[in-house]
Amino acid sequence: MSDLVIRGAHVLDPAAGLDGKMDVRVSEGRIAEAGDNLRGTRELDAGGLHLFPGFVDVHAHWRTPGREDEETIESGSAAAAAGGFTSVVMMPNTDPVVDRPVIVEGLVRRVERESRVRSYVSAALHAGLRGERLTEMRLLKEAGAFCVSDDGLGTASAAVLRNGMLYARSAGLPVILHCEDHTLSTGVVHDGAAAALAGVPGIPASAEDVATATALVLAAETGARVHITHVSTALSAAFVGFFRDRGDITADTTPHHLTLTDELVGTLEGMYRVNPPLRPDGDRRGVREALVDRTLDFVATDHAPHAAEEKELPLEEAAPGFLGHETAFAALYTELVRRGKLSLPRLVEAMSCAPGAWINGTGTISVGAPADLALVDLAGEWTVSGETLRSRSGNSPYLGRRLTGRVVGTVVGGDLVHDEIGARFGVRA
Repeated sequence: MSDLVIRGAHVLDPAAGLDGKMDVRVSEGRIAEAGDNLRGTRELDAGGLHLFPGFVDVHAHWRTPGREDEETIESGSAAAAAGGFTSVVMMPNTDPVVDRPVIVEGLVRRVERESRVRSYVSAALHAGLRGERLTEMRLLKEAGAFCVSDDGLGTASAAVLRNGMLYARSAGLPVILHCEDHTLSTGVVHDGAAAALAGVPGIPASAEDVATATALVLAAETGARVHITHVSTALSAAFVGFFRDRGDITADTTPHHLTLTDELVGTLEGMYRVNPPLRPDGDRRGVREALVDRTLDFVATDHAPHAAEEKELPLEEAAPGFLGHETAFAALYTELVRRGKLSLPRLVEAMSCAPGAWINGTGTISVGAPADLALVDLAGEWTVSGETLRSRSGNSPYLGRRLTGRVVGTVVGGDLVHDEIGARFGVRA
């Protein structure tokens, strides 16, 4: 394979201590060197762009198998690549649920053929995600599962969750947890002033907080490698901060919980239903501060495509969830970095370095690391629309919004898998 030199970009990688204009040489799918005036058989002129380690998303729903009308591996990975993501973990709440080795094996083979990015299969923590009988985790790992998760439904029984953590630990599998107490979760939006004004039944924040506290206590006790996903309340973030040094515990939050609030439910549009629900500004600030101070380790999108007929419904009837891959960086850069709420290095750390280290040792431009990279035009402005999205679905809460920061190139293992720069800059032999 010929060497590729990406020339003249502003390289930013907090993990490797890189922050400045330089060249990066890629050889045989890995980072060969970073410096000035590098030589290669091919050159990519990236002047005026920023070069980051590829973004890593530990929480995505690609709907395969069963709902390929909403998203396929090909379309989901295209959307991920368009958003600068080079690695993605696929959640198991599909149809059928990914709870048997044969399903895991089939998905692993399919992602090898169909995905543009590195794709990791999460298997279900319990059969059918019903919270009763644990899956055969050792066999799932042998079949190719990267982790186990109860995402989409959570685990109602603390006893089942504790046993699941113990089994996952013995099998050497991380556990990704959706923390929700369904005995409290009887509404559709956050139980607050916005819900009351809209006349919509609410879900108290305690539905998340109680389940988060339980999961963290059990994680500390069992020693399992536990990741709490989509933290949306300030109290749950505080719980994570209390427990994070008491076990192998990490946590993420989402772009929409960092940038949107429950005021949007006043529109009564089904588009704005999501689980966990959008929260008031106090929670948004608390979660944001937890990301800034690294109480929350990284950002994950919870990319959740839905068919139009499932979202174009009244709020109480709509399917919960948002698209996330393609707007994650731009939404956070526009709403947080440009407004001085979050530094650009911390954003790159939260989207690339930290989740990359958690998954597979990517998320860095260190010499020898896989050449998984995102080229971004920080000055690029664009409007989110159905025409700009690669996903098969269109349920983005940012539709119609003008965002700043555009991913123009994504490299996975040295291959350009998303290209908006070829026409502008060219690759020279």
